[in-house]
Amino acid sequence: MSAIPVADDVLGPEVTLLPLAEVGAVMGLSVNKVRQLLRDGQLIAVRRSGDLCVPADFLAGAVPVKGLNGLLTVLADAGFSRTEMLRWLYSEDETLPGATPINALRTNHGTEVK
Repeated sequence: MSAIPVADDVLGPEVTLLPLAEVGAVMGLSVNKVRQLLRDGQLIAVRRSGDLCVPADFLAGAVPVKGLNGLLTVLADAGFSRTEMLRWLYSEDETLPGATPINALRTNHGTEVK
């Protein structure tokens, strides 16, 4: 996969980011397990002030949002870089319920997103 994007270059300031330690605490996992999820492509991280962070929108309680893993795989298979994936996930799309692909996933509209 491509290099880890810098948050300020990709995401707006309205996107809440969680440092890996906080992601681990929310998910009940060690930071090493969270890093494994990143390596496996189940989550995407960005850098903010040098720290690796995951968008809070990617989590639904203690698990990744339903359908996110499969969607990230589809996007990677289509040649999207991590930066392109993040931009697309947060881009306005009037054809989707929820206005953006990530919001559509969060409201159980994964089929429409894919």
